[in-house]
Amino acid sequence: MKGIRINTVGNTGSIRSLALLLACLMGTFLSAQQDAQYTQYMYNTVSVNPGYAGSRGHLSVAALYRAQWVGLDGAPKTQTFNLHSPVGYRGVGMGVSIVNDQIGPTSETYFDADFSYTIQVGPEQRLSFGLKGSVHLLDIRFSELNQDPNFPDAQLQADIQNRLSPNVGAGVYYHTERFYAGLSVPRFLETNHFQESSLSAAREQMNFYLITGYVWDLNPLWKFKPTLLTKATLGAPLQMDFSANFMYDEKFIFGAAYRWDAAFSGMIGFNISRAFLIGLAYDREITELGSAAFNDGSFEVILRYDFIRTVGNIKSPRFF
Repeated sequence: MKGIRINTVGNTGSIRSLALLLACLMGTFLSAQQDAQYTQYMYNTVSVNPGYAGSRGHLSVAALYRAQWVGLDGAPKTQTFNLHSPVGYRGVGMGVSIVNDQIGPTSETYFDADFSYTIQVGPEQRLSFGLKGSVHLLDIRFSELNQDPNFPDAQLQADIQNRLSPNVGAGVYYHTERFYAGLSVPRFLETNHFQESSLSAAREQMNFYLITGYVWDLNPLWKFKPTLLTKATLGAPLQMDFSANFMYDEKFIFGAAYRWDAAFSGMIGFNISRAFLIGLAYDREITELGSAAFNDGSFEVILRYDFIRTVGNIKSPRFF
């Protein structure tokens, strides 16, 4: 990863953009850290709610890549891989996931294991309880900050390297064929990472998630799929994502999203088959950072493949 350059030479717009980004980075070092951000969260639910594990009814594998604030050196990048599946015939689901989140000189990697247990509370209603166990690996490489060699900052000399910490989380997930809602805290433990030789610090705090969505049949070919994700973190602004997707013939998906006071997004998706989905999203910031000359927006791509079970000639796809 390239280092953050801070100097007084060159384009003033670039200096302003880098200063804004540095402010975001230092906020990450010195205060609460939030989990990775996704626009296509509706396809990546298991990352935030372990109760979702196994709910698709078959083995599901997904990979997501997000590049945020493209054009700004050191801007966030996120890679996610997960798989989950029902296990046996007694409502048990299990999954694993890896999330790598990079921003400037920081790199965080989560290795998660998910367990869920589902009970049927009605003819089509299911309630799932999930547990998440995770290991967090943190690196903060202050040496990648290109400081003035004549006046180095004494507080930014000691890197945080390969700092491991365990964590646990939980979630509840209710779903029918057309509706879902979930509450979760992926990580309960609030861990402080620090170096005694440096005043810098990084602290993980609990992120509370509420996620919900519904599928309406507009006619035999068109479906409407609104969704909502709310994330609350102590010491950080409340995040609310409103999304609205339209699905045509259960193959083509397109829609838009709004992240409260932060960004507008456009999304498209295509079910190459009943098992294979590809989704793309583009975000445009509406904050001061979004108007920076070197910010070309944020891009996201997700690939998901379901090993759909077949019972006779009947398959069991899921809308979410």
